[in-house]
Amino acid sequence: MASQTIQSYRNSAEIYNGDAFCKKKSIQLLEEIGLPNGLFPLDDIEEFGYNREAGFVWLIQKKKKDHTFKKIKRAVSYAPEVTAFVENGKMKKMTGVKTKELMLWLSVVEMYIEDPSSKKITFKTGTGLSDSFPVSAFELEE
Repeated sequence: MASQTIQSYRNSAEIYNGDAFCKKKSIQLLEEIGLPNGLFPLDDIEEFGYNREAGFVWLIQKKKKDHTFKKIKRAVSYAPEVTAFVENGKMKKMTGVKTKELMLWLSVVEMYIEDPSSKKITFKTGTGLSDSFPVSAFELEE
């Protein structure tokens, strides 16, 4: 069941269903806004929605997914529902994404590429901590 936030953006959104189609659409969105195409390594995606007018995007998967980005040895957990507001080179007001920092799971609230020539992406947590990594660590393997 989609959250209240998603419900409020559904009316004028593009909504897609089915894992393969949703994966394709989420990759297209990431490429369109200039973010690495492997940021959402999700399984069993039931719905992908994008309200272009508001810049609001959501992904709903059957169950939470834990993933380790091997190139940077970073564990990330994706809730069954992931939401964000997107703009060029940035996702903000994110929900449903956490990263493991030492022994704590911290919510990722923003990710952005400030300077594309730096080839670095920065992740900001709800506690205000941020860390930058090479964009290449989040690209899909060919």
